[in-house]
Amino acid sequence: MTDKDKTIKLFSLNSNLELAQKISTTSGIPLGKISSKQFSDGEIQINIEESVRGFDIFIIQSTSYPVNTYLWELLIMIDACKRASANSVNVVMPYYGYARQDRTASPREPITAKLVANMLTKAGADRILTLDLHAVQVQGFFDIPADNLFTVPLFAEYYQEKGLVGDDVVVVAPKNSGIKRARSLAEYLESPLAIVDYANDDQNRENGYIIGDVKNKNVILIDDILNTGKTFSNASVIAKNAGAKEIFAVASHGLFTPGAANRLNASGISEVLVTDSVKTETSKPEMIKYLSAAPLLAHAIIRIHENKPVSPLFQYNKSAD
Repeated sequence: MTDKDKTIKLFSLNSNLELAQKISTTSGIPLGKISSKQFSDGEIQINIEESVRGFDIFIIQSTSYPVNTYLWELLIMIDACKRASANSVNVVMPYYGYARQDRTASPREPITAKLVANMLTKAGADRILTLDLHAVQVQGFFDIPADNLFTVPLFAEYYQEKGLVGDDVVVVAPKNSGIKRARSLAEYLESPLAIVDYANDDQNRENGYIIGDVKNKNVILIDDILNTGKTFSNASVIAKNAGAKEIFAVASHGLFTPGAANRLNASGISEVLVTDSVKTETSKPEMIKYLSAAPLLAHAIIRIHENKPVSPLFQYNKSAD
């Protein structure tokens, strides 16, 4: 056992065991032993089957579907670690559920992104590590350190290796709110930027048009969350009507709710690229391609534990320490 192993323990809850195992393999930190079960009325019971006293604990859990079950599982695990005298409890959330409700867009709406932040902090989390928050300002909802890693450098490296760079490629934001993310990818690829805009504040998706030139160009659509597939599907049609050649789509988190696969299969998109931040049991589109976020998260966990800066990972590449 190394000195590192004597002071850190890594646990995975039930949302994404495959990603947790990849993080464990990359980091060299074995997964700890826990059991989780539900009583007949739905209550969750967690049992940590080894000592955590004095250890820095890292808990891996995406709060994806079923979001409420996985959120409560995480909260209960945090509480169990604190009561078992862990030195610190660090939450690794590759996908942060409820982040889309980050403001009161209409009267009397909740801000669930802040509510979940409060719950995690109150349960006893000392630090949050997450991947591509829906809005970066959600970091400000925490009164504890919150590191938000970016996937755009990973995507850029993938497309560079694929040869999708330069003026022959246009990076397209499929909606107004995604301009910053699209601009970041476009800068990495040294490609022009375009935006899909809609009349009536995105409400009437039949009246979409592109601001920018995609004629006879390959197009990369980019978003943070791929849920129903409607955003990409609509943007693909608009891009094709504007003269685009081949269309690619990339998103940080592939939720793939029922119906998304069929919609994307019929969209004319050649490839859909997502990370493995979320594990779903629903059907996937035929052109799906997964890019693992495990190395990025593993390096972040090690850096946090060793009190090294996480900032070098914001420009992550395969050679990162």
